[in-house]
Amino acid sequence: MSYKPNPKLAGSGIVACIPQKGRCPHECPDCFFQSGRSYLEPLDENTPNIPSMIHDVGHRVVRVNDGNDSNVDREMVLLRTKKFPLRFYNTSYPIDLAGYEMPVVLTANPGRMVDNGFHLLGEIPANLMFVRALVNMWNLDIVDEIVSSFTSRNVPVVLTFMAYYQRSVTAGYDNCYVRRVRTQNEYSAISTHAWRGIMERYQDNLRVYSCGHIEGEDGDTKCKYCGSCLREYFATMERLSK
Repeated sequence: MSYKPNPKLAGSGIVACIPQKGRCPHECPDCFFQSGRSYLEPLDENTPNIPSMIHDVGHRVVRVNDGNDSNVDREMVLLRTKKFPLRFYNTSYPIDLAGYEMPVVLTANPGRMVDNGFHLLGEIPANLMFVRALVNMWNLDIVDEIVSSFTSRNVPVVLTFMAYYQRSVTAGYDNCYVRRVRTQNEYSAISTHAWRGIMERYQDNLRVYSCGHIEGEDGDTKCKYCGSCLREYFATMERLSK
């Protein structure tokens, strides 16, 4: 099985890796990975998707689980990825985060929690790279709580703006979304004007960033224009080395 690079990561210095086979058992609504729109379709044929250290990785950082979840078949995930010296893990579930030993990204409000709650953490593990907050125009009260809870404890929050393929935009917010292509597929995605309004909401908080340099019609969601993952990866490695 030949390795397939994630087109969103092109030129970013990051390489994707999915050690598991097939669909993610979490079945989050409108998930890009398992909705038939992934760059790895058909999933049963193109996963696991593990890069070669020599031909695909080289000097780059390996992002483990841009699809699926690093807490699914976790021991296997750790075993298959330990060969990569520069790597970080993605998960939506706060299960023994310190046990990854390498940097880990936690999605704070995954799946059905997007609009109604988020994972609270007690002690913050040293390897928590950042938390990802899933954002839309109608869940900003939840996002405010995520930002307050984590940045007050020196954990960066990266705002990831939801785009909808199957679900309709909540009534009253139609003017904040536009139909446009993100990387490869067309979605109802946040407009530039609405994105700027949300970013202004947190403009005085130095630990809040956008996933993607500029969202909306005027921006580009490709990772090479952002840099948040690389910045926080190396900041976390510095912290772990002390």
